Amino acid sequence: MSAVVNDSRKRSKKRYGGGHNKRWKGSRELEVGMQGILITCNMNERKCTAEAFNLLNEYADQLFGPEKLQDNNGSSSDEEEAEEEDVDVALKKEVAQLQASGAKRERRFQALESGANNVIFIKTHNLESDKLVHHILSDLHTTKKKKSRVILRMLPVTGTCKAFQEDMVKYLTTFLEPWFKTPNCGTYQIAFKARNSSHNKRDEIIKSIAGLVGKLNPKNKVDLTNPELTIIVEVIKAVCCLSVVKDYTLYRKYNVQEVVKEDTPKPDVTTVKKSDANAAEQKEERDADETNEEEKKADEDGDKVVPQDNKEVDKGEGDGE
Repeated sequence: MSAVVNDSRKRSKKRYGGGHNKRWKGSRELEVGMQGILITCNMNERKCTAEAFNLLNEYADQLFGPEKLQDNNGSSSDEEEAEEEDVDVALKKEVAQLQASGAKRERRFQALESGANNVIFIKTHNLESDKLVHHILSDLHTTKKKKSRVILRMLPVTGTCKAFQEDMVKYLTTFLEPWFKTPNCGTYQIAFKARNSSHNKRDEIIKSIAGLVGKLNPKNKVDLTNPELTIIVEVIKAVCCLSVVKDYTLYRKYNVQEVVKEDTPKPDVTTVKKSDANAAEQKEERDADETNEEEKKADEDGDKVVPQDNKEVDKGEGDGE
C-alpha cells in the first residue's frame, strides 16, 4: 500500500511541479510602457532575483526611505478603521475591502519574465531606477565590497517602446531631449544589444540614433573611449528597453562583479613623454661624450706622430751632414 502511495506522489510531482528542471518564471512578462531594471546573471535566475531584491531594497531604503505598503486604491487600513461612519457606508467599505483583499499590493520592486535566458526584469514603482542603479554602482566602486554572487550587470530602464526601428526613432525623439536637445549637449556612445530578436540590424539602429542625437544638437559628439553619457538600447523580443546613464566606462559597463575589482593603474601619458624625452637627452649626451672622447684621442695620437716626424727629419738632416 505504501509503495502505491509513494509511486502516486512521485507521479504527481512530475506532473504538476515539473521538478527542478522547469525554468522559473515570474508572474508577468516585460511589456511596453514599463520602467525598471534589467539584470543579467549566470544561469541561476531564482537566486539572481533574491540577490536583486536584497540589493535593491538595501540601497532604496538609503535613497528613498523604507517602503510604505499600500493597496491599489492608495488607502491604508489604519485610517479606514479610525473613521466613524453609518451602517450603509460601513457595509460598502466592508465589501470594498473584501474585493481588494484578493488584489495584489503594488510593491516598489516586482520580478517579471524578461523573455530571454539569464535575464530578469525588475519592475519599479514610484522611484528613479537610473538614480538607484548609479548609487549602487558608485558605492560598490568606492568600497570594493562584493555584495552578490550571480548578478552580473544592472541596467536601468527608464523607457520602453516597440522594438521596431520606426517606433524606436519616434519614441527616442522625445525621450532623448533632456540630455541632448539644445542647450544641452555632451559626448556620448550607444550600447546596443538584441536578444531573441532578428529583425533589427545593429548598425542601422546605431546610425539612426546617432543621426537623431545630432539633430537635437549638432554639438553632441561621439566618444567611444570615455563618454559623458551612454545610451543603453536593450531589445528583448518585441520590447525595446532604453536609458541614458553616466559613468558607464568607469563602472565597467554597469557590471557589479567587475566594479568591485581593484583598478589597474594606467601609465601617465605625461610621464611617458617625459621619460622618453629624458632617454633621448641621455642618448644625445652619451653620443656627445663619445664624440668628444674620439676627438680627444685623435688629438693625442696626432701629438705623438709629430715628434716622430721631427725626429726623422732631424735624423735625415744629420745624415745629410
